[in-house]
Amino acid sequence: MTALTGLSIVDFSRFLPGAYASWVGGDMGAEVIRIEHPRELAKQAAMFGEDGDEAAALRRRARPSYTRNKRSLKIDPGAAQSRPILEKMIAKADVLIEDYRPGVLAAMGYGVEAMLALNPRLIYLSVSFAGQTGPCADRAGHDPAALALAGALSRLNGLPEPSLPGLQVADVLTGAHATIALLLALQARERSGKGQHVDVAMSDACLPLLAVSMGRYDDLDAMPRPDAWHPKGGVWLCADGQYLCTTDMEPRYWQRFCAAIGREDLGPLQHRADLHPQMQAEIAAIIASRPRDAWVALLAQADTQAMPVLTPAQAAVHPHHRARGRIMAVPLPDQAPVTQLALPFILTDTPSAPPRPAALPGADTADILRELGFDPATLGDTA
Repeated sequence: MTALTGLSIVDFSRFLPGAYASWVGGDMGAEVIRIEHPRELAKQAAMFGEDGDEAAALRRRARPSYTRNKRSLKIDPGAAQSRPILEKMIAKADVLIEDYRPGVLAAMGYGVEAMLALNPRLIYLSVSFAGQTGPCADRAGHDPAALALAGALSRLNGLPEPSLPGLQVADVLTGAHATIALLLALQARERSGKGQHVDVAMSDACLPLLAVSMGRYDDLDAMPRPDAWHPKGGVWLCADGQYLCTTDMEPRYWQRFCAAIGREDLGPLQHRADLHPQMQAEIAAIIASRPRDAWVALLAQADTQAMPVLTPAQAAVHPHHRARGRIMAVPLPDQAPVTQLALPFILTDTPSAPPRPAALPGADTADILRELGFDPATLGDTA
């Protein structure tokens, strides 16, 4: 048995922040049914392009880790013939996840008030750009815009000039917070017997990125420039053109690092801000004198906090991630397996369910309709 065996999730989400929560649910044994609106599928095809054949389409569909262990119901929620099907499904569900702009799903007939009236035990999880309330609630936006609104984009790259991040920072943060909030709401239902609305905003989820800085300064305008170096670590260019990351902030680690690079004299100067630019330049010159892996070995022997800066491809084959089972090969019918991520945690007594890759949109429609007591022909042209 997995941790969420028996839980039922109806998932209207289209993007990673909402899909992350249903990914955790599906991997932990919940039955997850993706509601796939034909209009949204067409929009995604317009944004990302279409594949030339079914095998390529299946591979693209299955490649993202957060699409696995979910069934697909291709249906137009706005169509009249869809309403009895979706209402019957939601009436017996534990969770509904949606990531539309506030009011959009309500206009289709599946707003929070109506669905909680239909199913008082329902946890209705709304994931949006700026939340369900506030001056920006009606705004749309993706990952970088949420970081910008939260004040995090201005410091994310460690440079005075902000730039677009190369990873989905806000999406993953929002998905993680949405999952936490969902599980909290389920726990609260155990005591009250009642469902509730869970409001998760991408902009809210990015604010904790400021938690450390806000804890150090009363006047946030007094924060040092993002590129102001302090001997808490750095990213250093090595002799072979590869990079090394060090995080020796704690005094004992800083002392070890200084000794390992042959500059014990820098140890007592950790908090001499006037000397930091000179120290940074001197350390950079030292690190540039050897290849990256030579530094990794030397600093590991000295028990400092140093790691090679790996590319995604290098990280995917790193023996540490492989040993912990965080990188997995998920088989596809008549194709090579796809490389996916396992969930970023381990439960020793209730492990994840076996991985089941996503199929093409609507692959489970007929089976789901029959299970609900409907004839698949009911949908007509709305699927």
